[in-house]
Amino acid sequence: MQIIKNFLCFILLITFIIILTGCNKTTMDAGSDDYGNLMSSANQSVDKLEVYYFHRTARCYSCNTIGQYVRETMEQKYSEQIKDGVIDFRQLNVELPENKEIAKKFQASGSSLYINRIIDGQNNIEQDMNVWRLLKSEDQFKSYLENKIDSYLGT
Repeated sequence: MQIIKNFLCFILLITFIIILTGCNKTTMDAGSDDYGNLMSSANQSVDKLEVYYFHRTARCYSCNTIGQYVRETMEQKYSEQIKDGVIDFRQLNVELPENKEIAKKFQASGSSLYINRIIDGQNNIEQDMNVWRLLKSEDQFKSYLENKIDSYLGT
């Protein structure tokens, strides 16, 4: 009986560690308040926009869902801007050696969405934490992301 109890505790501990290391949700989005409203400093038109979804090799349901919603929004709504080079959209595995430098630049270590507004050649990198709150509604998630990107593009 003690062996089973120890085994279950071990499984629980491993599961907890995987959850903690698989998702990186520790800082608030610098461009919006706690309710997802864009702050005035974020409403400047950009020269270029970098939208990067970082992830690890092993991803949970939530991490996969965010990646899917971001990819679909970017491909469906911003394909022309991506093609024209106004938006650089990428999904990057932080565990791959070729992504190490960019992950370091954005301070990304797990599943996270970063948006860099390049204004007058200056980086304005922010992590968007609000997307985690919108996972239960695909429509709200995509609408939120689209509104945010539109405001950054000045459209």
